[in-house]
Amino acid sequence: MNYYFGMQNNYSTTRLYEVLLRGVLWNELKKINWMNQRASPKEAYRPTEVEHIANVITHGIWIAPSIWATLELLYRSHNGAQFFSGLVYGAALIFLFCVSTCFHCVFYRHKHGHLKDVLHRCDRAMIYIFIAGSYFPWLTLQSLPSNCWASSMKWLVWLLAALGIVYQQVFHEKYKMLETICYVIMGIFPFPFIVQHDFHGKTELKIGGMVYALGVIFFKMDGSIPCAHAIWHLFVVMAAAVHYYAILNYLYPEVPILDSSYLTDS
Repeated sequence: MNYYFGMQNNYSTTRLYEVLLRGVLWNELKKINWMNQRASPKEAYRPTEVEHIANVITHGIWIAPSIWATLELLYRSHNGAQFFSGLVYGAALIFLFCVSTCFHCVFYRHKHGHLKDVLHRCDRAMIYIFIAGSYFPWLTLQSLPSNCWASSMKWLVWLLAALGIVYQQVFHEKYKMLETICYVIMGIFPFPFIVQHDFHGKTELKIGGMVYALGVIFFKMDGSIPCAHAIWHLFVVMAAAVHYYAILNYLYPEVPILDSSYLTDS
């Protein structure tokens, strides 16, 4: 009987400790500053410490996997077009995560300064480069309709990226909503020319695009949703993973596809 009551007392004490611990943890979580006020239209948002750390982690952990992913594409390349496309796409993928992580690390440790501003501009420019780089394998390795727009889109995406970067550098942080619209237009514009006919990977291309589009909502919600920018990072990772899956499996199969109508050699 004494043993039974002793067990009951130990259980009650343990439960009491758990409740107290949860209360302490909850109080500590409530003390954390999860977000700051929204920035004015022509100023950059100032993340809290938690948001800084989240921004660094959510892209930093994907640098090594992106390098591995690029090497896998190069390993699977069976012709010059595949190798070059994989190199361009892989470089865009790696630098997207590297530049983003470097910017957020510097921003975290040095809230103001020339290096932070330079990296911020580079971070924004990488969005345009990554969009063009993500389309490049599809525009290079897939047989497109022979009309002028479709056949020229492989190079036109880079012209659009260059124009977007020039605009972004000249009007950095001045017209932020317009800048976001430019990203969206850049991401959507090549799509109709690619999906004019059926091909393997079309579904994944659409799904990835929709994930990016949903992520843009969080891209503009700094100061309204805690860690909004880190959530945007996660949407970028998910969309990039969907697109990489399609590129790897349909444009870089382990056994080379002999049908010249699917993969071109130029």
